[in-house]
Parts: sequence; structure tokens; C-alpha cells
Amino acid sequence: MLNEIGLWLAFLSLTIWVILLGFWGQFWRSDQRLTRQETDLPMFPAICAVIPARNEADLLPVTLRSLLNQDYPGHLSVVLVDDSSTDGTANVARDVAQELDKTEQLRVLSGQPLAPGWTGKLWALHQGIQYAQTLTPPPDYVLLTDADIEHDALNLRSLVAKAQQEDLDLVSLMVRLRCESFWEKLLIPAFVFFFQKLNPFPWVNDPTKPTAAAAGGCILITREALTRIGGIEVVRDALIDDCALAQAVKSRRFTLSPSSPKIWLGLTDSTHSLRPYPSLSTIWHMIARTAFTQLNYSLGLLIVTVIGMILVYIVPPVCAIFGLLTGNWLVAIAGLSTWLLMAYAYLPTIRFYGCSPALALCLPGIALLYTLMTVDSAVRHWQKRGGTWKGRVYSKTIKAG
Repeated sequence: MLNEIGLWLAFLSLTIWVILLGFWGQFWRSDQRLTRQETDLPMFPAICAVIPARNEADLLPVTLRSLLNQDYPGHLSVVLVDDSSTDGTANVARDVAQELDKTEQLRVLSGQPLAPGWTGKLWALHQGIQYAQTLTPPPDYVLLTDADIEHDALNLRSLVAKAQQEDLDLVSLMVRLRCESFWEKLLIPAFVFFFQKLNPFPWVNDPTKPTAAAAGGCILITREALTRIGGIEVVRDALIDDCALAQAVKSRRFTLSPSSPKIWLGLTDSTHSLRPYPSLSTIWHMIARTAFTQLNYSLGLLIVTVIGMILVYIVPPVCAIFGLLTGNWLVAIAGLSTWLLMAYAYLPTIRFYGCSPALALCLPGIALLYTLMTVDSAVRHWQKRGGTWKGRVYSKTIKAG
């Protein structure tokens, strides 16, 4: 009986991985990338970058400098919204602009108290976007970016070139996350891999498919698209705000056109996040903060997710070991074959982050950790500790993007 169950589970898991590799948007290839390009465009539209910043004094000397020093011939203004910082974030931002002799390019706003029904980051973005709309000339594009992002010098050129050449309403980059410590190397590439599996980038970039996603660290959106959807307030209570915004932009209900507006999401290895995750606890908190949100706070979806993670990631190595120990070679071969397929799918992401290929075989253990983080995210929500970020707790039920 045990051998029959093992064989059934092993072949079920193998079937799932064959489907994932062959029919799930080719997500695992990690080939949707924005190339660094020094493009001579017919025109360089005006851009306003909006940065929500809460206690980011340590990172701004690098990240804000990278934005103000963009190799972009068009008009670029930067609005930094100081979201009740206590570490001198606003003064550091002004000092950076003064050192670069670009004080006219930067406007630092003091964030207003958090309004009911808004998350902190989106409330800050809303204030920055409102200010951007008063600029002369008004920006053709708004860049929504985080205070921990170090932009490549050609990032804006590349983003605008992509948007104009393909007539895109929104272009977003999954920036290269920091991957230096042991725990970052073990867990950060998997974070990107899982995100791509949930939102296959080729499907996101296909206007005929409903899949929509974005990465909040770097989103370039046209002013027209932002106005069309009703502004950032349409996703004002979303903890997973980037995907919710992408869904709003791509949704047909915001346009009279029979086809969906076009968005694009891809990887980049030239623009980086400097946010450090040096320990297991820091990565655990990052995942647990929003994992249950992605499940719409549903106990049923949590149970299905846990079972699915076990079946897809844990069953193959368990069956391989069980089959070898019991001499059931069919179970062992099925389990080992699935484990190798899993590792093969993970390799492009591992290579993108320059990690050892051996880590691809560790994906079952990594998936187990992520499963435990997701369960912990649910527990935190039930204990009303969910969505904690820089001193604020967001536990309201929302619709995930």
C-alpha cells in the first residue's frame, strides 16, 4: 500500500513539473530582460520620479544620487516624499542634491498623516503624484521607485525606449535583489523564481492574456494611463500594490479599446536593490509580511497552497530517497527525475544571480522554508500582526493583485 501511494505521488508530481516546464508560460527561462541601451530617441519625454521614503537616510546617498545622475537628456524631476522619518531622511536627500548641484531637480515633501483606507507607501506615492501633476511641463511618464534602488545610469533611457518602441502603458523591472550573504544566496533567487512562477512574465507581457504583475521597485507608467485608471487611489489599500496597479492598468474595464492596454515586466542585472537581508529572520519577515495577503487571507487557499508546495517540491526528493531505501526503483526513478527537472527549471534563475549551480538541488528545502513562512504569515494575520513594515501594521483584508 505504501509503495502504491509513493508511486502515485511520484508520478503526479512528475506530471505537474512536465506541465510547468512545457505549458506554464516558459516562466523558468528568465529570458524577459531589459537590455541596457544608449538609445537616441526621436524625443525624450518629461519624467517625474516619485520616491516614498521612510527612514532611508543610510541608502539615499547612493540611491538618490544614481537617480539624479541619470544619463537622460529629457526633463527629469524627482519628488521624494518623506513619510514621517525619524533619521533625517529629508535632510540627507537635500544634501545629496546640493552636492550634485541639482537642488532644482529635487523636491522633498513632508508626508501628511496616513489617511484612512490607505497603506503608508501608497499614501506617500499619492502625494508625490499629486505634486507631479502640478509641474510645468507636466510629466509624460511617472517613475515609481523605492528609496533602496540604485539605478543604472542608462536605466531611464532603456525604460523609455522600451515603452515608446512597443507602445507600452507600463514598464516594470524586477531589479536585481541583493544576494551576498549566505541566506540571501540560499533564498533570494527562489523568491524571484516563485514570483515568476506565480506571474509568468511572458503572459504578463502578452496583451491578450489577463495575467498582470509589476515589481514596485521600478515602475514607469504613462501619465495618461495613470489618469485613465483613476490614479493610484484605485489600489490605495493594497499591500501588494505593484501587482494591483498592473492589473488596473491592463484591465479592459478602464479602456474603450477591445484589447487590453500593454504592460511589460522583466528582469535587469544593471539596476539593483541595496536592501540587505543578512539573516534568515530578515528574509522570513519580508515574506511573512505579505504571503497570506497573496492568498486573499483565505484559510482554504492556505491549505491548498501548503498541500501544493509539498506535492510539487517536497514529494520528489522524499520519493527518491524512499524508493532507494526500499528498493522500489520505479518510485526512486520517478522521484529523482522530478527532482532533476525541478533543478533544471531553477538553474536559469540561479545563474542570473551568479550562485552555485548546486543550489538548484536545494530547491525542495528552500520551498519548505517558504511554506513555513507562508503559514507564519497566516498566523501573524490571525494575531493581528500581519503586514508589519517600519512600525506600521496593516492587517485589513484586501484584494491581492
